[in-house]
Amino acid sequence: MTYAVEIAARAERDLTHLYEQIDASHSEAARKWYRGLKRAILSLEKHPNRCPATPENNDLRHLLYGRQLRSYRIIYRILEEQKRVVVLHIRHGARQKLKPPASFRRKTEGKRRGPN
Repeated sequence: MTYAVEIAARAERDLTHLYEQIDASHSEAARKWYRGLKRAILSLEKHPNRCPATPENNDLRHLLYGRQLRSYRIIYRILEEQKRVVVLHIRHGARQKLKPPASFRRKTEGKRRGPN
């Protein structure tokens, strides 16, 4: 089954920043790496469940791209009913655990958990 891949505004900014940071406009090797990253993101259209849940939130998954010091986490959410994958954030793998904004967290407003 094929999923539509949507890149959220935050992830778009991450991609733009990364493109500038690696100086892809002036380096063929950097452009090649960046194109590979984009292909990896688009590969989520097939089998997005192949990647593990993030340690920060079981509702999110992450695809790892790159090697060792150049490893990046592509953090995304799968919307099964809509057959959509929403890429939320792209961050360097060496960064500390993600402290997600409210849009990343599961919406539990108005719902109680456990006994009263």
